[in-house]
Amino acid sequence: MHKIAQAPPEAQNKRLTISKIVVVALYVVGVIGLSLPEYRDLFLQLTPAQLLLSLVILLGFHKGWSDAFPIFATAAFWIGFGAEVLGIHTGYLFGDYVYGATLGPKLWEVPIVIGVNWFLLVYLTGTVFYKVTDNDYYAALLGATAMTVIDYIMEPVAVALDFWYWKFDIIPAGNYFSWFGVAFLIHLIYRKANFDRENPLAIWMLMAMILFFTILNFTLGL
Repeated sequence: MHKIAQAPPEAQNKRLTISKIVVVALYVVGVIGLSLPEYRDLFLQLTPAQLLLSLVILLGFHKGWSDAFPIFATAAFWIGFGAEVLGIHTGYLFGDYVYGATLGPKLWEVPIVIGVNWFLLVYLTGTVFYKVTDNDYYAALLGATAMTVIDYIMEPVAVALDFWYWKFDIIPAGNYFSWFGVAFLIHLIYRKANFDRENPLAIWMLMAMILFFTILNFTLGL
């Protein structure tokens, strides 16, 4: 593959700094908007756009554009999305739940951006942990554990904001075990795929997302 010409280090650093500011602004404004009842409906409509914008900004700093990367990205999207379709229609894996209208257009009763969310979370956690160990299984364990913790933080907020609803308003323990299992599988694919995993914006965006849902747990009184 041809090498892509890179901007001078000063320009790259400036671009990274600006992107960090944009990410912080994106999530801070989101927290404020979703915390204020008078603006909540508007910001709920913008939720899918926020997720897609996060993806675009993040991939702007991705360096490993080898042939393996789109294969991983496609697998991450469809495995995550497929697990959700199976969960919605059978009650297996995650339990009995249905999606609300907040996350936008649906395919087979599952919002399309859910596949994007699976890819994004695996990419972020995988990028953060990829230098920790050379053992693919241990790395997948770390990544899947991190994603399960994020899901635990996210669940109350998701229910409160019409992302999805659980039968009897009870989040089953099996949801977290299945979430871990699916995340572990996608993380293994991430580790086996041959592409450059370095992304200087990944840790910044991951922390912004975690703080976003953590703060909303308090501001929404959950």
